[in-house]
Amino acid sequence: MVRRSQIAPIAILSTLALSVGLFTAGAQHTDKRGRKYKAPPATSRLEVTILRDTDAKPIENAAVIFHPMLNGKDEGNMELKSNEDGKAVIDVIPTGYQVRVQIIAKGFQTYGGDYEVDKNEMALEIRMKRPGEQYSVYKAHAPDEQEIGSKQSKSDEKKDGDKPAGSSKPN
Repeated sequence: MVRRSQIAPIAILSTLALSVGLFTAGAQHTDKRGRKYKAPPATSRLEVTILRDTDAKPIENAAVIFHPMLNGKDEGNMELKSNEDGKAVIDVIPTGYQVRVQIIAKGFQTYGGDYEVDKNEMALEIRMKRPGEQYSVYKAHAPDEQEIGSKQSKSDEKKDGDKPAGSSKPN
């Protein structure tokens, strides 16, 4: 049985518990709760087709590396492998970014190029070349156009009677 002397403290405790419960329930219904939601940027779909330069056949299992860049700063990279049709498709590059595409395929020269992502869908066709012959200083090579132009400008500067300033022999 409850005594008369115990009723007052019980009543005080119950009203205190009720008021604390109402206060905390009202605090949870604020308009500024948690972080603000920020919508992700619009993205573009890039489809890269990798073909052999000689016969236009697709290259399977080539590594296609995407480097999205914003204002010249690299934002990371993503790598895909080409399928049996020579295609690699990615749809998470933000629109308005510049993307550096690097392609590495066994038996072919490495390819790299920068592209501006300004459309919702873009299709790139890359033709991979076989590696060229290694350059050697011990082998006679056909002169390049640049070398021919530089030799002509030097011969114009020289006069017939000029001799080289000095020659040195390697030790």
